[in-house]
Amino acid sequence: MPGGPVFGYELTYAHGEYVMSAGRAARAQDSTVVRLRTDSGHEGWGETSSLAGTYLPAFTGGTRAALAVLGEHLIGLDPTNISLVHRVMDGLLLGQNAPKSAVDIACWDLLGQQAGLPIAALLGGVLQEDFPLYEAVPLGSAESMSDFVARRAGAGIGHFQVKVGNDPVDDARRIRSVMEGAAPGTTVIADANGGWNVPDAAMAMRRVEDLYVFIEQPCRDLDDCALVSSLGPLPLILDESVVGPADLVRAKYDAKAGAVNIKLGRLGGLSSAARMRDLAQDLAMKVTIEDAWGGDITTAAVSHLAASTRPESLLTTSFFNEWTNEHVAGHEPRARGGRGSAPNLPGLGISVDADYFGGPLMSFPA
Repeated sequence: MPGGPVFGYELTYAHGEYVMSAGRAARAQDSTVVRLRTDSGHEGWGETSSLAGTYLPAFTGGTRAALAVLGEHLIGLDPTNISLVHRVMDGLLLGQNAPKSAVDIACWDLLGQQAGLPIAALLGGVLQEDFPLYEAVPLGSAESMSDFVARRAGAGIGHFQVKVGNDPVDDARRIRSVMEGAAPGTTVIADANGGWNVPDAAMAMRRVEDLYVFIEQPCRDLDDCALVSSLGPLPLILDESVVGPADLVRAKYDAKAGAVNIKLGRLGGLSSAARMRDLAQDLAMKVTIEDAWGGDITTAAVSHLAASTRPESLLTTSFFNEWTNEHVAGHEPRARGGRGSAPNLPGLGISVDADYFGGPLMSFPA
């Protein structure tokens, strides 16, 4: 592994305040960026942002502390031998998938540059030149959420993730308001982020079961989500509770979930996310491809995994650099008309401005 610095920067939310269930809200999130340099002069970039510390069992301070542990042990490894890189990282730290994700993405970037191919080609090939994007609707009043959907629909967005997970009666009112105001053909996902308990989830679902809406991660625990799925007819998407292949199999056969949200940072990078994506496709499940948060680098990584996903399997994707104000690679890749596409240059296919970050948080000399 070559040497390289670790950078940090702040990503501010483009729509004011990002609000989820249980009072979780933020106007900005910290992101961590890894740059790997080879003796030949190539640079590989990776990014991870954990969306504070109350969404997943990961947070910025832990991510950066883990990278301080991992860095010196990776020097001298071949970064294009990604399986070996993961073997070394897993031998040092159990879990800690968010920091491993940044390293993994940077390794894929270098592998693509060495091969002269975009990452999507290395993941099996481009199956869709462009794909649908979604935007999250911050939790607020029914009126404010419906207004958000109407405004962003004007930018071509046709898929929305409506944040719920508080009072079930109010949440049902939010969902119904959004659905009534949305254009025909709009896909709406009601995402509780694990904020409901079983009876509240059941109550909310019963109040909107006449609508064409997906319910995402109603409860934190996978077993509780399985109970909820048995209490109503709406299709279920699981996210936070699926952290490995065994969880994915249980999600389908125990919780009857028809879709899964695949996040790079939760799983440890493109390597694990691609394996999970392939398993979901083989299980005839739909997938959303994204990460917990991030900027241009994260968006580029997500775009390659989405582009190499079967069109009939991809539910939607997020381009976080459309949700945030800061851009370290010229705001590329960029959404157009509510759809995204992957760069066709080698590796991630973007040009990162290293000067944007200022000085590094830490550095590991080769």
